[in-house]
Amino acid sequence: MKIFITNKLPGNIEGILKKEGFKVFTRKSDLPVTKEEIIKNAKDADALISLLTDTIDREVIEKLKKCKIIANAAAGYNNIDVKCAAERNIIVTNTPGILTDATADLSMALLLAVARRIPEGESIMRNDAFKGWNANLLLGIELRNKVLGIIGPGRIGRGVAIRARAFGMKIIYYGRNKNSLIEKETGAKKVALDKLLSVSDFVSLHAPLNKETFHLLNSENMRLMKKSAVLINTSRGELIDEKILIKMLKGHKIYAAGLDVFENEPKINPELRKLSNVVLLPHIGSATLETRSGMAELAALNVINVLKGKGAKTPIIP
Repeated sequence: MKIFITNKLPGNIEGILKKEGFKVFTRKSDLPVTKEEIIKNAKDADALISLLTDTIDREVIEKLKKCKIIANAAAGYNNIDVKCAAERNIIVTNTPGILTDATADLSMALLLAVARRIPEGESIMRNDAFKGWNANLLLGIELRNKVLGIIGPGRIGRGVAIRARAFGMKIIYYGRNKNSLIEKETGAKKVALDKLLSVSDFVSLHAPLNKETFHLLNSENMRLMKKSAVLINTSRGELIDEKILIKMLKGHKIYAAGLDVFENEPKINPELRKLSNVVLLPHIGSATLETRSGMAELAALNVINVLKGKGAKTPIIP
């Protein structure tokens, strides 16, 4: 059986799959794969291992003549037409849980970087612009007793809440369902989205991307945010209407933002680069050796199970 992997992944995923007797073909480029490349290399494959940057829509799926499983090495799966895959009896899997700690860590790193203006300070030092201690130099924001609003209290949102609680922050959250665990662990309270935006000092996004969450933060509700508020996004760029966010940052309608994801990745709105009150990262939420290797191994395990007639470990139900 043949397995096509769209990009080289950390760890020993090829060795794991070859040990089970599968033929493995891995595309060697680090650049995002095109739909044409996926079709060319996976049309006769029994399994496809993909990344969140790979567009696997109906056009691609209908060309996968032998495919039994699409294993996405990501927690999200908005890049895959799961419904179309189900119609063709192709199982779709993801890698939830493994990237929780790494992404929660990065969310707090962004929050701290923005609150304490770390990139600005680092720039001063690299540009030899430090003239000595000053009582008003780079005054930032303390975290203790500030309100953190979590949008999407799933695994990662809960991880961020636990970390933020250790800094003495007060936690509120918005989600479709009540999360008793996050409430028990952090004292968090569930509130409506408008309430969360209006009272939070920091807002951190951890919701999945779907039709309901596209531009969840928009011109109607972002105006409710405090001028002193900080917005953090390590989920998906499309959750925010980026043009509105840029206007608010330019007009100092909110204090700052920390972004690991963007609406039109890998293209970044050039206006964001001009702003000193935003910290920009290249989508590295899960970028630790332990996490990325673990994601690859779980994707491989899903493939092995399905191709050997067993149940997938982490299937996506349409």
